[in-house]
Amino acid sequence: MASLGALARRFFGTSNDRKLKAYTRNVEAINALEPAAEALSDFALQEKTNEFRDRLAGGESLDSLLPEAFAVVREAARRTLGQRHYDVQLIGGMVLHEGKIAEMKTGEGKTLVSTLAAYLNALPGKGVHIVTVNDYLAKRDAAWMGEIYRFLGMDVGVILHGMSDEERRAAYAADITYGTNNELGFDYLRDNMKYQLSAMVQRGHHFAVVDEVDSILVDEARTPLIISGPVEDKSELYTSVDKLIPDLPEEAFELDEKARTVSLTEEGNEIVETMLAERELLNEGGLYDVENISLVHHVNNALKAHKLFQKDKDYIVKGGKVVIIDEFTGRMMEGRRYSDGLHQALEAKEEVQIQPENQTLASVTFQNYFRLYEKLAGMTGTALTEAEEFMDIYGLEVVEIPTNLPISRKDEDDEVYRTAREKYEAIVEEIADCMERGQPVLVGTTSIEKSELLSEFLKKKRIKHNVLNARYHEQEAHIIAQAGVPGGVTIATNMAGRGTDIQLGGNIDMRLEEEAAGLEGEALEKKKAELIKDIEAKKQIALEAGGLYVIGTERHESRRIDNQLRGRSGRQGDPGRSKFYLSLEDDLMRIFGTDRMDGMLQKLGLQEGEAIVHPWINKALEKAQAKVEARNFDIRKNLLKFDNVMNDQRKVIFEQRIELMRMDDVSETIADMRHEVIEDMVKTHIPEKAYAEQWDVDGLLEETKKVLSLDLPIKDWAGEEGIADEEIRERITRAADSHMAQKVAQVGPEIIRQVEKAVLLQLIDTRWREHLQMLDHLRQAVGLRGYAQRDPLNEYKTEAFELFEALLIRLRRDVTEQLMNVQFVSEADAPKLEEQPLPEMHAHHVDPLTGRDEMEEAGDTATLTRPRADVPMNPDDPSTWGKISRNAPCPCGSGKKYKHCHGAVA
Repeated sequence: MASLGALARRFFGTSNDRKLKAYTRNVEAINALEPAAEALSDFALQEKTNEFRDRLAGGESLDSLLPEAFAVVREAARRTLGQRHYDVQLIGGMVLHEGKIAEMKTGEGKTLVSTLAAYLNALPGKGVHIVTVNDYLAKRDAAWMGEIYRFLGMDVGVILHGMSDEERRAAYAADITYGTNNELGFDYLRDNMKYQLSAMVQRGHHFAVVDEVDSILVDEARTPLIISGPVEDKSELYTSVDKLIPDLPEEAFELDEKARTVSLTEEGNEIVETMLAERELLNEGGLYDVENISLVHHVNNALKAHKLFQKDKDYIVKGGKVVIIDEFTGRMMEGRRYSDGLHQALEAKEEVQIQPENQTLASVTFQNYFRLYEKLAGMTGTALTEAEEFMDIYGLEVVEIPTNLPISRKDEDDEVYRTAREKYEAIVEEIADCMERGQPVLVGTTSIEKSELLSEFLKKKRIKHNVLNARYHEQEAHIIAQAGVPGGVTIATNMAGRGTDIQLGGNIDMRLEEEAAGLEGEALEKKKAELIKDIEAKKQIALEAGGLYVIGTERHESRRIDNQLRGRSGRQGDPGRSKFYLSLEDDLMRIFGTDRMDGMLQKLGLQEGEAIVHPWINKALEKAQAKVEARNFDIRKNLLKFDNVMNDQRKVIFEQRIELMRMDDVSETIADMRHEVIEDMVKTHIPEKAYAEQWDVDGLLEETKKVLSLDLPIKDWAGEEGIADEEIRERITRAADSHMAQKVAQVGPEIIRQVEKAVLLQLIDTRWREHLQMLDHLRQAVGLRGYAQRDPLNEYKTEAFELFEALLIRLRRDVTEQLMNVQFVSEADAPKLEEQPLPEMHAHHVDPLTGRDEMEEAGDTATLTRPRADVPMNPDDPSTWGKISRNAPCPCGSGKKYKHCHGAVA
């Protein structure tokens, strides 16, 4: 008997059906406008863009313009590309315009769908970003779809690796900008490190359409984008902390070799605290106080270096360097370094030269970057299984768009073998049979190693095939486009080459690119006709053989990835087939009860090479996958909760920087900071309601000299009859304001305003970077507090807030100290804001699937900026100086230390 839910769906339709029904009225309106659009001349059609913009300015809404705008785009696509949007594509465009995710099957023309929403949302002139998974697709789509936009009078930009700031600025200024998620994110971070608004490249976050939205906002969002750079030399601190560890008694730490962890005991904490205090390394308070978090990190690294890592087993010392040994292969890993200061701790232990540590200069998660957009939309073939996550994290609803033609692909039940060898042998037999019949085959694997293993099996049988291993490459797109040729065999890892259609018989555009290069006019037309005829003949053979056959070599932990692979077959109503071959040795099967299953299969009398096939197994596997997906979602959600704490602080800092850059005169802000610093100083040394004999007059005098560069008769003031702390504070404030006014009179207000802005922005950056490092260390430290029945997230929130408050206090003090102490001999000494070069920066984004740094693999393009080594050092040009030690003589030739000269405002 049918369930109540099934009966309700039969009578009222699903919630998705009801959503789709709401769009049909607009589809009918757009179709009704089609004859009028067709009748317009090219010029009249192009003029529609100006008309729409005028109507927007007159108060009309984008929603009211939608039917006409979509009709215009559809007609422009027909005239420029020879492609007319189907009705289902119009629905997809409306879903994107509403800021939702359009789930459209592979081959349904998502690239063309995006033009509808992009054009409509570009009319206000605030810019639209179309986000792709790789540079090749960004470049291809910008050129391909750009024909429609340019025909309608809009300009198109594309952001690629290695572009200069000028090129990026021009691309972002376009009506529609194509770019990858990595490039857009890094540009956002770099913009918030610039010193002038005119140097920034992005112009806001109005509307974004994310292609392959599940890949970008779920898979890749597991790891943040990071910009790093070398930090100030801390070799002495590493060496000093390292000397403490050999003196620690065994009861001072707990070592767990199996779990590879070591930590101080309570007794150990006290011992280390005493040792650090004796060597004057500890700030006021205990070892675990907020001010000493960085020191705790150094102690933990030194402890690991001595107690966990063994020389000649985990690493060797070669040529005065610590070289890591790979624990699996036993090979030396030249050039690789442990992160987060651990490698420096090992160098201190082995008494070799300590290499500078890299520090996070800026970072952002994709979740928090894409939530900056006023409106966000996405499209993909597979989003429904992650619908809860999209709604929970991004507020994005998923709408399933029906296919233009019914799907005629046959999805078969999984075949389960006892061993991986039997499974691969069965796959090879199936591939050989397909080749004989002329059926194209696409084989999906979960790793490069497994692709190569299957390739070896095929080579033994002398079966010709292509293997796609690397992620996204132009050459791969060409190979994947030809995967529909009869008898073709293509092995792809993690569905490499997504974004490219597999067309039965082959792809005419790719064939023309490869075989008709250099041909023109009649020769080109002749060649094109030949290729079309050849492709049509091959398509017929592939259709008769059953269409594209997709074989999965194992189940992925996410149903969505399996659906992506399946979806490559059966595009636009083509026949197709898909099947997964599994073994009890596969990761997913191994995790979910192999022993029981193996025993059961043996009892059933399963022979060598035989498989078990049953719909129940599919259902059981899907349940297992759903559990893994839910666990992964929880992990991502938890990571995001921690990142949200930092994101709130990052937004405050970034917004404050932009506000300061907009201001021509920051003297009021500087004066407020100075007055707050004076108030804090007086409060510290002359507590409220304290007797005069309890005042720390000497301390206040010393601090006034150091911070304010003023030698004031504070002792005399304190001796006056009936004087209170308010009066002393007011006198110090008047003296400080007067001192600053003299500097303004000496070199002129224009120069002082420039210096104030330079000092303020650069100190915000310096302190923010230090704060990021402290938050990293804090996050590691709070993880252990769960053992003490304290919620690590609450602990992190509380202490991160305390650290942020401390950052603001330190910033006020540093800005005041530098400006009160800075001396100018002449106008030439005053630094100009635009002259300050950005520090050396490197981009990082770790691929969550492989653990490799995508940006490192991109080679030199991962370097965002570096000192200009090709330019000789010029004493008058700070951008040629490179990295300078704080205590080195200043390259300008003043004779002062760098930190007291140009380094004072750098």
